[in-house]
Amino acid sequence: MKNIVFIVTDANRKTLHVGMSSDLIKTMDFYAKIPNLLFHTDQKLTSLVYFEEFNSEITANKRFSALSKYTRAQKEKLIRDVNNNWLDLTLAVRYERNLQRNIPTINPIFSYAS
Repeated sequence: MKNIVFIVTDANRKTLHVGMSSDLIKTMDFYAKIPNLLFHTDQKLTSLVYFEEFNSEITANKRFSALSKYTRAQKEKLIRDVNNNWLDLTLAVRYERNLQRNIPTINPIFSYAS
């Protein structure tokens, strides 16, 4: 099982939240459905901007602890080094999961017969 350390942000990039999960898709769905449960109403943390995967829960916990202590400037640099435009990576993670499960991601409208 993969352990994932991630950073999410709101639409205005005002808040950066470090988290850890074994199922990033479920976690992002949780953030999208219940944003006000854990955070202030204007902090809807729905943009996944950074993540790292670990095979060991111990290693993931160590990285989570380290990232949690980072300053905002350090977190921003980390994000910009791999995601310069702060794109929401949730769609890419969903796409990759579907590929791993052999779920078709595009239903062709046209078929070309020879």
